[in-house]
Amino acid sequence: MFLGEFSCLAAFYLLKCQGRRQSASSVEPQQPFNTLLFLPPALCDMTGTSIMYVALNMTSASSFQMLRGAVIIFTGLFSVAFLDRRLAPSQWLGILITIAGLVVVGLADLLSKHDSQHKLSEVITGDLLIIMAQIIIAIQMVLEEKFVYKHNIHPLQAVGIEGFFGFVILSLLLVPMFYIPTASFSGNPRGVLEDALDAFCQVGRQPLIALALLGNISSIAFFNFSGISVTKELSATTRMVLDTLRTIVIWAFTLALGWEIFYPLQILGFLILLMGTALYNGLHRALLACLSRRWRLPTQEGEQERLLGDDSRTPINEAS
Repeated sequence: MFLGEFSCLAAFYLLKCQGRRQSASSVEPQQPFNTLLFLPPALCDMTGTSIMYVALNMTSASSFQMLRGAVIIFTGLFSVAFLDRRLAPSQWLGILITIAGLVVVGLADLLSKHDSQHKLSEVITGDLLIIMAQIIIAIQMVLEEKFVYKHNIHPLQAVGIEGFFGFVILSLLLVPMFYIPTASFSGNPRGVLEDALDAFCQVGRQPLIALALLGNISSIAFFNFSGISVTKELSATTRMVLDTLRTIVIWAFTLALGWEIFYPLQILGFLILLMGTALYNGLHRALLACLSRRWRLPTQEGEQERLLGDDSRTPINEAS
């Protein structure tokens, strides 16, 4: 994951070199900053993502993706506390609706039938770990927003620096993890926290694992780059709508392959989460503006036709 984020740094320098050759540069001038500013966000990203990957082994992929919507709640609260931001009433309503959606998704996991792979206790633990990880991710987002806006740092550069820190730190942590015993929790033959040598052997013997890793690196890099591009060229609301499609695709894919069982309560929870996310990101304003424009257009055309009709019925020389 961090290798994919680190590749965004290469994309940033490519854009910078391209901007130097052209008259108009897509990379705006920025204030000097210390690269270590992005060490705390990288640590938050590393910790939060690690917790979520552990939780993913305990619950379903669809619940994992839906419960990640809890990040809106904590990001909104932290932005008020640490960034002195004032949330609109619609954003507070969106947070409350998101909480209701999380409750419904959690109930869907509790009431669903669990197989031998995912016991009820593991599902509850996994769901709680996902929500706990969103607190850490929310801290990361608040720190990123503060540093990016303060120093006018290009988002691709910020993501690339965080990827560099995360890649180096986790690479160094592989050494002590190789000797920390965890019995059957790790699932590897040596019973240690992380067996990197065994992992490399599996990658070498199973080309599908290498293909999956390359796909993960490419998708993360493309996801960050395209998300930043959509936010810059269109809006953050458009990015939110497109990001929602990811949950639908993952859910449909797992149902089609038979990896999950369909539960109608999940649809209700997803719709409530979608409504809360839309309210928080201001999607309702765009919809209301579009509806108002469509309502005003026929009204204006009707007024023009009425005025033209009145003029046509009035003789030209009537005033004389």
